Amino acid sequence: MNAPEPKLATVKEGLPYPKGATWDGKGVNFALFSANATKVELCLFDAEGKTQTARIELPEYRDEIWHGYVPDIGPGTIYGFRVHGPYKPDEGHRFNPNKLLLDPYARAHIGELKWDAAVFGYKMGEEDSTFDERDSAPFVPKSVVVDPDFDWKRETVWKPVPWDRTIVYETHVRGFTKLHPGVPEGERGSFAGLAHKDVVGYIKSLGVTTVELLPVHTFINDSFLLERKLTNYWGYNSIGFFAPDPRYASNPAKSLQEFKEMVARFHDAGLEVVIDVVYNHTAEGNEKGPTLSFRGIDNASYYRLIPDKKRYYINDTGTGNTLNLSHPRVIQLVTDSLRYWVDEMHVDGFRFDLGTILAREPGGFDTFNGFMKAAIQDPLLGRIKLIAEPWDCGPGGYQLSGFPSGWAEWNDRFRDTVRDFWRAQASPKALAPRLCASPDVFNKSGRQAWSSVNFITAHDGFTLNDLVSYNDKHNEANGENNQDGNSNNRSWNHGAEGPTDDAAIKGLRKRQMKNMLATLLLSQGTPMMLAGDERSRTQRGNNNAYCQDNEISWLDWKTDDAIERLIRFVKKLTGLRLKYPVLRQRRFLSGIYNEELGVKDVAWVSATGEEMSAAEWDDGNARCFGMLLDGRAQQSGIRQRGHEATLLIIFNSWQDVVKFKLPAAPEGECWELIADTNMPDLPDGGRFDIGHVYEVTGRSLLLFELN
Repeated sequence: MNAPEPKLATVKEGLPYPKGATWDGKGVNFALFSANATKVELCLFDAEGKTQTARIELPEYRDEIWHGYVPDIGPGTIYGFRVHGPYKPDEGHRFNPNKLLLDPYARAHIGELKWDAAVFGYKMGEEDSTFDERDSAPFVPKSVVVDPDFDWKRETVWKPVPWDRTIVYETHVRGFTKLHPGVPEGERGSFAGLAHKDVVGYIKSLGVTTVELLPVHTFINDSFLLERKLTNYWGYNSIGFFAPDPRYASNPAKSLQEFKEMVARFHDAGLEVVIDVVYNHTAEGNEKGPTLSFRGIDNASYYRLIPDKKRYYINDTGTGNTLNLSHPRVIQLVTDSLRYWVDEMHVDGFRFDLGTILAREPGGFDTFNGFMKAAIQDPLLGRIKLIAEPWDCGPGGYQLSGFPSGWAEWNDRFRDTVRDFWRAQASPKALAPRLCASPDVFNKSGRQAWSSVNFITAHDGFTLNDLVSYNDKHNEANGENNQDGNSNNRSWNHGAEGPTDDAAIKGLRKRQMKNMLATLLLSQGTPMMLAGDERSRTQRGNNNAYCQDNEISWLDWKTDDAIERLIRFVKKLTGLRLKYPVLRQRRFLSGIYNEELGVKDVAWVSATGEEMSAAEWDDGNARCFGMLLDGRAQQSGIRQRGHEATLLIIFNSWQDVVKFKLPAAPEGECWELIADTNMPDLPDGGRFDIGHVYEVTGRSLLLFELN
């Protein structure tokens, strides 16, 4: 039996701001934007979210915001909206009050979507122009009023990591700790598990500075995946932009506090937290998708619709719909969400999935569209890390370097060129600009070298181990006949497909992994590592494990001597990057001789020990060269010599030994070997005179310091 409804006389007008459900200690203010609705009803539920206890019409409508204040309710109250209005799909309107809707500003959710015909606004099996009258409330997640209070005083005095010192470590909340033996079983795969001291200590020990988490916003599992007994493991299917997904909490009722506790523990260790966000689409899909929130609140405002066919959605995301970032209230939703995660949740930045969508207008990509203008001028967002995935699936979707100054961008040209070089498919001339933070791409508008986020592997694609172990993808476990995922991986199995007992192949694979890790961590720009690459993590050749919530995706914490050596090598590289500022300069390297200072910031050296000639530079078959970084080069806008170490990095992707004459360099007498991917441990007395002919092992990378 339903509990009695609150008397209408107790409901007050409330305020149109802030949006969502706001508790003031005495009651809750509800505010919901809808430009085209005719009535909005607030539905309250019992503690389990199953039984509706009240249905209250929001009494006021101001500035396209429906609002009302309900006294004597507070945190833990479970609610949803029913929104009335025209159901005219051909005009872009899909209101259906029979469908209970999530609050776009809800800070917490409860329950999971059950794929029943009632969650669709139209009659399943018929045209989407039909109208379904079944109540969806028993089958949909619901919103929860929260108490935002959290004692951040326990967090140490926090200072963000400067961009030039940043090393990003991309991982997944669930997959990173699901198999961790030191984490209590009930906390594995959760925010609490990630905050465990052993986990935080391990990440800190690697020398990385910034943990980038795959999406943590509440998301939906696609029905087609559930039918195949799979799941949306990566989480790129958001339905709420303020609520952490309760599935990632060891105690779902405390998901908000648990996330905050995790951030605080990372900050205590000096580690930043960046979250991957999906503001390009929602889980409601195309015109055949469910009605869960935005579609039922104001479809014509929240989504980009085909102008002359408003029944259908513009699909620049490849997921069925595209958020309408041309609408001021949608821009406000996104910027409010970003500010909330910074101000209330203390995250340090965002990586924007399919970031090009954010800057799309009806006419196409616009660097200074409404959202970008809003973000650039925002005093809070202007001081955090903003990282774009600079492409989407729409026309003109590839926009590397198209984002404004102040943004960093994933640089897939670095990924592709480095992969090609180490399989002997790219020349020094192709690799050189990538080693210098791609100035040919990013050096404009006062941008700095950190704008290039360099990566070789990421969640999407092969792991580093699989990159050197498979020629082809092996995605059979996804149930799509191996048709999904990218077939152009620029990978090389080195003589055997997958695991092998051949010692020579295994040794070469390990060296190639070290070659690519060293290239990543010794290059200018911002390096990003994929979690587990330092442990030779494999996905068994699956390069699209988006639906694999199992051992294929989870980090394996078992270890052996080879894994420990690789971890030590990564720690050494991150330590070298921190030790030598010349490896992480803010200014782009030019290779141009500075007449005033008598210094060239970078020089390219051939095996003869001399600067590469034009003929050598243009030789597409060249496979071995050196990068000489002069520590005396100008370090900032002030015209004066630097006082840093001078380094020489030698890259040899040729299969055989190359005799390399160590070059002359000003103010130095000899070269000291600092790192060699062919050696587990460096020999004592690794100093070599200028002019010494060093035998560089085939397919190896070396680092020398001038003494």
